[in-house]
Amino acid sequence: MTNLAQNLLRSADEGPDRPALRMDDAVLTYGQFRDAALRVAASLRDRGVQPGDRVGLVLPNVLAFPVVFYGALLAGAAVVPMNPLLKAREVQYYLEDSGARVVVTLETTAEPVREAAATVGVEAVMVGPASPAELMADEPLAEPVDRSDDDLAVILYTSGTTGQPKGAELTHANLGRNALTTAETLAENTADDVIMGCLPLFHVFGLTCGLNTAVLRGSLLTLIPRFDGAKALEVIERDSVTIFEGVPTMFAAMLHQPDAERHDVSSLRLCVSGGSAMPVEIMRSFEERFGCIILEGYGLSETSPVASFNHPHAERKPGSIGTPIRGVEMRLVDDDGNDVAAGEVGEIAIRGENVMQGYWGRAEETAKAIPDGWFRTGDLARTDDDGYFFIVDRKKEMIIRGGYNVYPREIEEALYEHPAVAEVAVVGINHPDLGEEVAAAVALKPGAGAEVDELREFVKARVAAYKYPRHLWLVDALPKGPTGKILRRAVEVPEEVGSR
Repeated sequence: MTNLAQNLLRSADEGPDRPALRMDDAVLTYGQFRDAALRVAASLRDRGVQPGDRVGLVLPNVLAFPVVFYGALLAGAAVVPMNPLLKAREVQYYLEDSGARVVVTLETTAEPVREAAATVGVEAVMVGPASPAELMADEPLAEPVDRSDDDLAVILYTSGTTGQPKGAELTHANLGRNALTTAETLAENTADDVIMGCLPLFHVFGLTCGLNTAVLRGSLLTLIPRFDGAKALEVIERDSVTIFEGVPTMFAAMLHQPDAERHDVSSLRLCVSGGSAMPVEIMRSFEERFGCIILEGYGLSETSPVASFNHPHAERKPGSIGTPIRGVEMRLVDDDGNDVAAGEVGEIAIRGENVMQGYWGRAEETAKAIPDGWFRTGDLARTDDDGYFFIVDRKKEMIIRGGYNVYPREIEEALYEHPAVAEVAVVGINHPDLGEEVAAAVALKPGAGAEVDELREFVKARVAAYKYPRHLWLVDALPKGPTGKILRRAVEVPEEVGSR
């Protein structure tokens, strides 16, 4: 397999007039999509971007995202997608760490990106949502840059519970083969399908299962820049959406719309859920109301993302993440990497064509994550007699809020910058709609004073809006282990705040 972007060129050759991308009234055909992406590639080349260079992309789900993404790939660059909700200091870190040459963002939300780019000393290009005309050369690039299977296509940043975010290196083969398996064995999509693109394209789930799979098969991807349950139902009806992909909170939002019954969603043939565990009750109620099946899967940024799935033509087990997909092996191991006995809980380890090359510039972290060719996920699971996997807990202390990953350490670091703060523990608490909500227990320095609201606003100014702790309370001291390490698991949550 060569450049992942060859899929766009092929789909455009086969059906140049077929609609490829839609965002309300704005529509791009495959021919227009290809030409725009080639012109972006030419513009990036004119700006000095060489094959192997990194291009930052800070865009929501607007038409400009797929055009710039594929344009960068056609130029031979690797893309560094970022959440447009990030603050300047967060964008700065990603730009510095990845060594990006250029960063592209929307005119309307450019300030943090412009600030970060100026600090790092890279060019920031502002584009419009419907067309990245500011990044399109007059003439298209004659020939797309050839890439090999092992060449880098995307760096996706993810964090552990300690240290700074790490960039997962996904190759053209990683992403291309994961999209192919999704298209052939999971979504089974064709050029006649309409895929709902409300999963963020800067996240690997939306990127692979939405955008790359649609482009591979010549399907239409219809985009919603910001998810809203009522809007999603409208778009499903308007565009006759056949495949809906989302995180559990999206399904819950659509299910709980007061006028859900009013919308004709009979075009839906398949719903795909991932990102966090789907509550069985939400799955059952959604399927009853909307008359379609939900298939739940599992994956991570480091696995491109799909690793296992409840396959369409096999038994589906609610509450399970299914069985490994084609080209992927999964097993459960103990702390020493040995297989656990049948029925026992172990850490999911993954090997296959979907596993990242490593963490960008972090050989030590890579060796720790993939010590023996098997990627350690940090998720604990068990299997049943049929080989279906069931997640039981996370080894890592990551919080999944509405499908977004929030890493306690990052929020704690922001709180530690406050002069009155001595100790912090950030934990996840249960939330009926979001799955988990971010909460923080804070101990102040002796003699120091700070109000809860003040601390909350302090963090809010430093991290993306979905990350800051909605719940924060003061304590005299935090629970610690024998070495003095703060034990997040032992933090007591006040009754009025909720439960873990």
